[in-house]
Amino acid sequence: MVLRQKKRSRKFLGARRWGAGNIKNRRGSGSRGGVGRAGKKHKFTRIVKYERERMHQKGFSPLSSSKLNVINLTDVSKAAQEKNEVELRGYKVLGGGLLTKPINVKASGFSKKAMERIKQAGGQATPL
Repeated sequence: MVLRQKKRSRKFLGARRWGAGNIKNRRGSGSRGGVGRAGKKHKFTRIVKYERERMHQKGFSPLSSSKLNVINLTDVSKAAQEKNEVELRGYKVLGGGLLTKPINVKASGFSKKAMERIKQAGGQATPL
């Protein structure tokens, strides 16, 4: 004959709290210490042993961390007052302002307008 229902457990019949101790214990969800990855304090040993990558992480990583810093042509010409060459690692050169003399600019990125204005002034725009 096919078993249609699992037999009911009669283990804790007559007990008020099913082995949880006092009636105050296990009241609400606070006794669980969170579900899943919550409750880092009392799950610290497990985190240290099996999930080291979770330590010292909080929130989201900002999207701006991968963006380049920006600089205008006016600031580039100020930086290269005595030199003909400027190296700007981690910067994108924008086309705001004017170049007064020919400058060779090495940067991580250039806008189209900045490339045009550097070439008009007689300089070179070299991406790094």
